[in-house]
Amino acid sequence: MLTTLKTSYTDTRAADLAWALGSEPLPALATLDLQLSGAKLQLRLLGASHQVLLEEEQSSCSETVACITGSRTPLPLGVAKRVGDWEYEFAARVEVLSPGQFAGRAQELLALVSDHPNGLAGVFPGSPHAFTAMLAQRSEGQVQWRTWHAYPQDGQLVATRTRVGVRVPVPVPVPAAL
Repeated sequence: MLTTLKTSYTDTRAADLAWALGSEPLPALATLDLQLSGAKLQLRLLGASHQVLLEEEQSSCSETVACITGSRTPLPLGVAKRVGDWEYEFAARVEVLSPGQFAGRAQELLALVSDHPNGLAGVFPGSPHAFTAMLAQRSEGQVQWRTWHAYPQDGQLVATRTRVGVRVPVPVPVPAAL
């Protein structure tokens, strides 16, 4: 799903993005509710980037990547945490592209996400290449999502990847009987 967001472009630089796990739902400009094999997932476009809410059985998880006023947690390159019964993995990278490369990559990503049943993309007014896009799937018992945050004025594209899945207990070896 592709939408034009009715707000000013809040994120001014990739360096302004922060990451938070466990935040309450923030006001959203656009949402997409998904059911992925028993997992309830809500993709949320904010005026300041994205939030994902995940619920499955008795567990829940909330991820926010946005310009968060007063946040002391900058966007990390990677995070691995336990969240209840789940393993949570997050990774981020910043791509720096020339204007031509940026325009091509923006068109490619917006086409991919807007045509996908589990995709949500929002374009900010003023530039067709200022956007936030999200794409989710369930694979091998894990819920996964990817996001892209575009900063055309700097030629920067922030890409994130998240995986959340049930912890698999490590078997304890049983000593052999004597």
